Amino acid sequence: MAVIYNMGLKEKDKKLKQIKDQVLKCKSCPLYKTRKLPVIGQGNHGADILFIGEAPGKNEDETGIPFCGRAGNILNELLEYINLKRKDVYICNIIKCRPPQNRDPKPEEIKKCTPYLEKQLKIIEPKIICSLGRFAMTFLMNKYGLKNELKSISKDHGNKYDIKVFSKDTIFIPMYHPAVATYNPNMKDVLKKDFKLLQKYE
Repeated sequence: MAVIYNMGLKEKDKKLKQIKDQVLKCKSCPLYKTRKLPVIGQGNHGADILFIGEAPGKNEDETGIPFCGRAGNILNELLEYINLKRKDVYICNIIKCRPPQNRDPKPEEIKKCTPYLEKQLKIIEPKIICSLGRFAMTFLMNKYGLKNELKSISKDHGNKYDIKVFSKDTIFIPMYHPAVATYNPNMKDVLKKDFKLLQKYE
C-alpha cells in the first residue's frame, strides 16, 4: 500500500517525530490547559490514504490515539471491509487537543493548530485524503478551493474531487464520521459504499 515519493521512510519518521515533539510542548492556544494527551496522528508514514477528523474526543484525549472507542471500532471495521488495517493508512485530526465538552474548535484554535496538519500532509504525501465528518469536510473543501462545491455532507459524501496539496495532485473524498453508524446502524451501508470507492483510486 505505501508509496514513498520524494522522501525516504526513515526521513519521514524523523520529521514526523519532530512534529510530535512540537505538539507535546505546544502552548499556542488555551486547549493545552485542559487536554490530557494531544492526539497527533497514527499509522503508516508513507500511506497512500490519509483520514482527517475534526478533533479528539474523550477517549482520544485519554489515550492519545485517534478514532478509538466505538467510532474507532467502526472505522476499523470499514477498513477491514476493503482489506486494509489501521497500519496501512494514516489517521489524524485538524485539531490535536480536545476542545472542552467536544465543542467545535474555535477559529483561533484552528489557526494555531493547522500548521501541524499541513506539515503532516507535506511529509506523508498521501494520494487520497478523506475527511471524516461535516466539520473536517467543510474545513478542507474551503482550504482547497472547493467552496463553491460545498453543499452538505448528505450531498457531498462519496464525491471525488481533484485537489493540489503542495502542488501534488491529490484525490479528496468527503465521508461521514464513523460515529454516525452508532446512532443510525443503517448508515453503515452508506459508509461501506464510500469506503469501497477507495479501492478504485489506489
